[in-house]
Amino acid sequence: MGVKDTANLAMIPAAYAEDKVYSVVPSDGDGDFTFTRSGSGTRINKGGYIETMAENVPRLNYRLDADGNPKGCPELLLEESRTNLFTNSNSFTSGNWFKSGATVLANQTISPTGENNASLLTATVDNGLLAEFNEWTSTQRTASFFAKKNASSIVEIYNASSPGNFVRYDLENGAILSNGGAMTGEMQNYGNGWYRLIATHSIASGTNTFGFRITNAGTIYIFGAQIEEASTVSSYIPTEASAITRNVDSSYNQPFGDLASDYPITVYWKGRITNYNGFNSAFSIYKNGSSGEFLIVSFNTSSQILVRRAISGSEDIDYISHTTQIGDVKKIAIKFISATTLKLYIDGIEIFNESSGTSKPWDFNSVLIGQLRVSADIGKRNPADELFVWNKALTDAEMVDVTSYNTFAEMATGQQFTIQ
Repeated sequence: MGVKDTANLAMIPAAYAEDKVYSVVPSDGDGDFTFTRSGSGTRINKGGYIETMAENVPRLNYRLDADGNPKGCPELLLEESRTNLFTNSNSFTSGNWFKSGATVLANQTISPTGENNASLLTATVDNGLLAEFNEWTSTQRTASFFAKKNASSIVEIYNASSPGNFVRYDLENGAILSNGGAMTGEMQNYGNGWYRLIATHSIASGTNTFGFRITNAGTIYIFGAQIEEASTVSSYIPTEASAITRNVDSSYNQPFGDLASDYPITVYWKGRITNYNGFNSAFSIYKNGSSGEFLIVSFNTSSQILVRRAISGSEDIDYISHTTQIGDVKKIAIKFISATTLKLYIDGIEIFNESSGTSKPWDFNSVLIGQLRVSADIGKRNPADELFVWNKALTDAEMVDVTSYNTFAEMATGQQFTIQ
């Protein structure tokens, strides 16, 4: 019997229904998580296509490998609320989209949704532009377009109101060629020749014209434009005549009847880091109905993990040095041995050992995935591949075992290494 077989709670995203994420353990339904999301949201399905899921339906999302193929088992996709401020996100002949030295034909090839709804953008001159005016209310925006090479392969995401700011992409070789100003870029391979091109720009508030252009006269396939008030990209949010908000996902078991009634307790989470913030949590052991009782692990910065223990608003925070990147898939286990002692392991290594912390007596009854709390929820989220809880302290050897990678390939994938 492996250590995971002894868990009191085991959630591995596999089965779901409206409003529900089913747990493997316990089998009587007591471990099942309530799921909520007002409105629809998209995911990548097992076939690798973007698919829309209805309100309050969990999104079991398949991450894509470097070649754009779905890999492994799905994650439970949990995201904060985001708004796509581009209108008519896939109707480039409509609304506020304008063209300068460019034309658009709709429904010309199969898009990342698997439907014939991608457009052909033709630049009749060099730097032919497709763009939309956008009013900034923050200093950061992240824009994204799905693109596929046709007669042309070199394209840019571009701020026409601030021409020195751009990212130039090579759709032939899947590479970023250059960037300018305060704009930085990323490419995600969606398979079948499609890439999601991402650009983040820091600039003062005001009216800006964000767009997509072909550097040399020619043609490109294009689909699904998005621009968000954020420093990272989120799942695709289709829009029509107005901006659309995808609301926050929540997944919680409160109260969890099989949760320990006192220390010790061990929690293991495997998941993907989507942002940094002292409340951007992997999980929370929480008191139902309270905003001040919780035990959490969260991602504060790219070089710092936080362990926060709070009772009645009085917090004890441990700032732990550990380097991560956005998009990393981490294996984290923490054992709260007593009101004053704990140990934290990440990817098979003991990261932190607190032997005489500030006493935080047990006052918890619920389990939350990817969020801090329900009362006074601040809306930060992280997706999860797995969540296990034991009503005991695992041994150090078991902590190493549960957080270690099984193969070099698994480690390389989790840490976003490139194998050559």
